[in-house]
Amino acid sequence: MEKDAIDLGTLKVSTLFKKLFIPTLLGMLSISAVTVADGIFVGQGVGSDGIAAVNICIPMFMLFTGIGLMAGVGSSVVVSIHLSRGKIKAARLNVTQALLFVTIITLLFSILMMCFSRQTALLLGASEHLLPMVTSYLLWIVPSLTFQMWIAVSLFIIRLDGAPKLAMWCSVISALINVVLDWLFIFPFGWGVMGAAFATSISIIVGGLIAMIYLLFFARNLRVVAVKWSRNSLRLSLRNIGYQCRIGSSALLSETTLAVLMFTGNLVFMRYLGDDGVGAFGIGCYYIPFVFMVGNAIAQSAQPIISYNFGIGDLERVALTGKISIITALICGVTVMLVFIFCPQVLVGFFLNTADTAARIAIEGFPFFATGFIFFVINLAVIGYYQSLERAKSATFFAILRGFVFLIPCFIFLPKLLGPVGIWLSMPLSEILTTFVIAGFYFRRRDYQVGLS
Repeated sequence: MEKDAIDLGTLKVSTLFKKLFIPTLLGMLSISAVTVADGIFVGQGVGSDGIAAVNICIPMFMLFTGIGLMAGVGSSVVVSIHLSRGKIKAARLNVTQALLFVTIITLLFSILMMCFSRQTALLLGASEHLLPMVTSYLLWIVPSLTFQMWIAVSLFIIRLDGAPKLAMWCSVISALINVVLDWLFIFPFGWGVMGAAFATSISIIVGGLIAMIYLLFFARNLRVVAVKWSRNSLRLSLRNIGYQCRIGSSALLSETTLAVLMFTGNLVFMRYLGDDGVGAFGIGCYYIPFVFMVGNAIAQSAQPIISYNFGIGDLERVALTGKISIITALICGVTVMLVFIFCPQVLVGFFLNTADTAARIAIEGFPFFATGFIFFVINLAVIGYYQSLERAKSATFFAILRGFVFLIPCFIFLPKLLGPVGIWLSMPLSEILTTFVIAGFYFRRRDYQVGLS
């Protein structure tokens, strides 16, 4: 397999960031396309109830992806520093430990959810009307979760190994498979939300296998290795995994923010506008992963550059990478926001007939929802920056602010003050408040050595 030669320590930072960012962004958007393709085909083939049912399941999927991202971010930061110091054996061991950790955790919870699918659906907030579709979707999507975790961890490692284009194609191939199978299973076969889940599962399994085959047989430096099972080795492995999780904990919290956004939004929309409100919010939630992946792509592209140069003590390159990532986040955030403000009918029309009640609710709400996208992307880039410097406490603090401290109260109080518009504005206000806190934190500390300026 082709590997791209990338020198993280000497290549011009702007060129290096571009070389990493473009394939990473395309790969990330392909991952989001998997979710959006589900929504479009479910919306056109099943209707707003189908969109609502899938949206109720998505928070669970986000939580598992967050665990994978936590292990992926944490291991990639540790591995980057080991590579910068020539410790290839230690780097390989950390990769293997991260993959084993997510595999074991996911298998345990997957078995429980398969055995108690109805209870899981109710816990996620399914109404009696939507319960059959939610349960059906869960039963067909849960078996793919382990492969999703492999993708979440492996894409970090594959890029770090010098093959960002392979990481991109891993995501692109998975997305294309999902689109084709979605159409086949929902329309000609008429399998409804079960077909959407089955199509997504197959596409994820293919992507996971591609990633694991690369790490097992074709990786240049970061191949998976055999682990020792002695008591001392297990103790050291648990210590390493714990350290990785601490570094990557804010990645889990960032993904949990999406899960909380969707879960709480579903409950609030159900309370104020019923199943149609959940369907409308579901369309917005199908697009949110695109915004998240833009910010995530910026953070992941900057991460190996920052971690490597931080490991060798080149703080000037660290600072320059931080600047470039923030500027990129600002440009991308403005672009996405403008699309959502000026083209809501087009975006909603992909999913539902714009005359439908759920569609009208979404069209009215999208411009309000989009006002937070600039801050959403910037916050993700900043959190990724602090993760890359092993500043887990700062990154985690900011992630908790945007995902819990600000978001939940906004969902509780804004609808009471503003009605349904307040639900759409809850995420934007939470992100804006977080950005102000980050700015105050930065200017107060004046960390010029490894700061963002």
